[in-house]
Amino acid sequence: MLLEVETKVKIDNVSELRKKIKRIAIHEKTQSRGDDYFALSKDHYPKKAFRIRYDGEKFVVNFKKHLKNLYSNGIVVKEEYEFKLTDIPHIGNFLALLEDLGFKEWVKKRKHTESYLWKKDKRVVIEINHVEHVGTYMEIEFLATRDQVPMAKSKILEVLKELEIKKGDIDNVGYTRRLYDKGIKDSKYFITKKFKKKSD
Repeated sequence: MLLEVETKVKIDNVSELRKKIKRIAIHEKTQSRGDDYFALSKDHYPKKAFRIRYDGEKFVVNFKKHLKNLYSNGIVVKEEYEFKLTDIPHIGNFLALLEDLGFKEWVKKRKHTESYLWKKDKRVVIEINHVEHVGTYMEIEFLATRDQVPMAKSKILEVLKELEIKKGDIDNVGYTRRLYDKGIKDSKYFITKKFKKKSD
């Protein structure tokens, strides 16, 4: 099981940061993704939630467990679980199961991502993420085994230094938290509405 070791920084000057990133990393891909988040309660910010992500090709169910005992220096560590929904009938059946169990879709996150691979170690991914209604952030991520976590943190800190990012600039507040605090659900884009129309 690989762990997601990452940090996040709010970007004010995107073009300037992009120039710095291109000096130390190679552009890998640019893509747009939609994440639909589900939880048992919509009345408050949920302690537990999961998402269904669509990247234009496939749907993936994802759940992350925060390993707070491994957090340090503004770098967070999460254990990630996911599986693919391989076709439209599977998606419809899964959504029906969620509804029967009481899960409700509570927020839609739409993210446009530029991904770069660090030249010194291509396991380090640097992303410029523009999240609708939230803003633009840089994320630096390393997928690591548990014994690689200290090394992954060290590499992330090195990238931050190369990009001249100060520790005080780190902001790991989740995108869904920011959407929730703004009262934005983007419900017109909910996957549940899309598939309900198809089944009607």
